[in-house]
Amino acid sequence: MIRPILTEIGIFLIPFAVYALFLAATRSGLFMQSSWPIYVVARLALAALVLVIAGLIGLAHFSGAAPDSTYIPAHIENGRLVPGREK
Repeated sequence: MIRPILTEIGIFLIPFAVYALFLAATRSGLFMQSSWPIYVVARLALAALVLVIAGLIGLAHFSGAAPDSTYIPAHIENGRLVPGREK
């Protein structure tokens, strides 16, 4: 469960990292407060939220088993553990 959460946090931080790389490439003062006005931060946050929502929709749509599949739980066969699977 921690991997999807960290993935979404990483996706959220992408616009801020791209803007920071842009500031570093243009030598505009990466750590100066004037380089991070509130309207730019708000736009970056909006873009980040759009990316997170798209990522969550993609995760829900493309992960997991098919809707008509049947889950077979883990069980023991001939003294060996057979992991659970979708069939």
